[in-house]
Amino acid sequence: FSDAAPTRMYTLSLPVSLPIFMLVYGGWQAIQLPIDVFPNLNRPRVVILTEAPGMAPEEVETLITFPLETALNGATGVQAVRSSSGVGLSVIYVEFDWDTDIYNDRQIVNERMALVSERLPKGVTPQLAPISSIMGQILIIGMYVGEERTDELTQSPETANAKPTTSTSQQPKRPTTSMELRTLADWVVRRRLLTISGVSQVVTMGGERKQFQVLVNPNDLLRFGVTLHEVKTALQESNQNTTGGYLDEQGPNELLVRVLGRVKNIDDLGRIVVKHRDGQSVVLSQVARIVEGPQTKRGDSSAFRRDATGNLVGGRTVVLTINKQPNADTSKVTIAVQKALKELQQSLPSDVYVLPELYQQKTFIDLSIKNVKEALGHGSILVVIILFLFLLNLRTTFITLTAIPLSIVITALVFYVFGLSINTMTLGGLAVAMGELVDDAIVDVENIFRRLRENRALTNPKPPLLVVFQASCEVRNSIVYGTI
Repeated sequence: FSDAAPTRMYTLSLPVSLPIFMLVYGGWQAIQLPIDVFPNLNRPRVVILTEAPGMAPEEVETLITFPLETALNGATGVQAVRSSSGVGLSVIYVEFDWDTDIYNDRQIVNERMALVSERLPKGVTPQLAPISSIMGQILIIGMYVGEERTDELTQSPETANAKPTTSTSQQPKRPTTSMELRTLADWVVRRRLLTISGVSQVVTMGGERKQFQVLVNPNDLLRFGVTLHEVKTALQESNQNTTGGYLDEQGPNELLVRVLGRVKNIDDLGRIVVKHRDGQSVVLSQVARIVEGPQTKRGDSSAFRRDATGNLVGGRTVVLTINKQPNADTSKVTIAVQKALKELQQSLPSDVYVLPELYQQKTFIDLSIKNVKEALGHGSILVVIILFLFLLNLRTTFITLTAIPLSIVITALVFYVFGLSINTMTLGGLAVAMGELVDDAIVDVENIFRRLRENRALTNPKPPLLVVFQASCEVRNSIVYGTI
C-alpha cells in the first residue's frame, strides 16, 4: 500500500497541475500578444516621394517617375514597382520579397536613387517616406475653433476662485484664426504626437498654412532699377547665419564672430538688401509689400461631432492622420495618443477643440473583443444549464467549463510560437469556434460521466483513468468529424 500510494498521488496531480500551469503561462502570453485590426499583410515596401512644384503630371511622369522606376527595376529583392504621377508630385511604391529586411531594402533603394539623381531636374530631390504599415492609418483627429471654454480645464486656480466682475472696459479675447489653428497643428500637436513610440507619421490637412508672402510692385522695380530675378536671388541667399572665425588676441578669452541673418519676422524680411545702386542699398521693403498670408489651397477639410443635446458642432477643421509603425500595437498606440491629446488640450487656446474620435481602428478591435466576451459568457451559461440539468453533477459541469479558458490560452500559446497577432479575424474565429468547443466538451464529458457510472456498478471495476480514456476515444472520431 505504501509503494502504490505515491504513484497514485502523482498520477492524479498531473492532470490538475498541468492545466493550472497552462492557464497561468498562457494567460500571461495572451496579455503580451500584439493587437491589430487585421493580420500582418505587409510585404516589405519602400515609398519614394518626390515633389516638383509647378510640373504637370506628364512632365512628372517623364522627367522623374520613369527614370526612378527604370533604376529600381531589377534591384535585389524587388518584386514589383508601382507609381503614381500627379500635379507636382511623384509617388513610387517598391515592394520586396517577404523574407527581406525593410532596412536593407531601404538601403538598396537609396543606392539606386543616388545613381539616377544627376538625371533628375534641378532642385528635385526624391525622399523616402517613413516606414509605415499598409493598414497603418489608425487615427484621424480633428481640430476646430468653437466657443470659448469656461470649464475648470481652462481656468487657473486664481481665476476659478475670483469673483465675477462687471467692468465694461475689458475687451473680449480675439478668436483663434484658421492660420493660427494650422500653425498649432503643425508645430505643437504634430510634433508632440511624433514623439510617441509606435507613431510613424502624422499628416496634416486643412486650415491655412502660414507664409511670409512678398508682393512685388512692378512700378517700384522700375523706379529703383531692380529686376524680379534679383529679388528672388536676394531671398534665396538670405535667411542664414554665417561664421566669421574668432578673435584670439583678447587676453584669456576667445571670442566667436557670428553674422546673424536668420529671418524671424516681417521686419527682418523687409531689411534684406536686394541691390546696391549709386552707393545706396535697395532693401526689399522698398520694392515689395511683405505680409503674413495663407498658402494657396487646393482642398480643405471639415469635421463635426454631436454635443450633449444631439446637435452637430464643428465646421472647417484641421485634420491630422496618424500612421503607425509596422508591428506596433494599435490599441497601445491609440491610448498613448489619446493621453497626449488630453495633456495638450490644457495648453491650447480656450476656443480650440480636439476631436480624437473621428476615426479609430481601436473601435473595431474593441468590438471584436466584446463579441468574444459575449461568446464566452453565453457558452458558459449554456454549459451550466445543460449539464447541470441533465446530469445533476457539479463536478462534471466545472470540468466542462475549464475547456473554454484552456482552449483560449492554448490558442494564445500557438500565436506566440508562430509570431501571430490578435486581430478582428482571429477574434471572430474564436467567437465562432466557442460554440463548437462547448458542444464538443458537453458530448465528451457526458459520455465519460456515463461510462464511469457504469464502471462503478461492475464487480471488478476498471481503473478510472482507463475508463476516462476509453470513453473519450469512443466519441472522439464523431466529435472531430462533426466539428470539421
